Amino acid sequence: MKTTGIALATAAAVILAGCQNMQDNPKQTMGTILGAGTGALIGSQIGSGRGQMVGIAVGTLAGAMLGSEIGKSLDNADKAMSQRTAQTSLETARAGQSTSWRNPDSGNSGTYTPTSTYRSPSGQDCREFEQTITVDGRTERAMGRACRQANGNWQIVQ
Repeated sequence: MKTTGIALATAAAVILAGCQNMQDNPKQTMGTILGAGTGALIGSQIGSGRGQMVGIAVGTLAGAMLGSEIGKSLDNADKAMSQRTAQTSLETARAGQSTSWRNPDSGNSGTYTPTSTYRSPSGQDCREFEQTITVDGRTERAMGRACRQANGNWQIVQ
């Protein structure tokens, strides 16, 4: 119970700190919030009981820090290019085939590489993928999963 409180307090502190700076740098704030959420989700997959709660807390903090750094540097054009590339890659690329994007104005770039395709228990087509984002010459990698929605778009679910 104490570990649950620590995890929740950590997540709340990260989100509140991000909201305080929303007017100064909304990209960094959104990166922090999305990173914290992703980190918490990944952390929840580790261990069980108290160990799982520690994983959530550590994942939240690590994700927030990474998301903050990436969010500081990605502009709307970068995000739009990344999202278009994700949709194209998830729809058309074979497993193991990378699709990349690069913004000539910012110099930022990234890739999406589907790694496997499967049908979920609810009947949705889903794909696991690896994503890279390169900002200021520093590349970060992440794994994710996306499922095709009824409208045909792919939605990242993890």
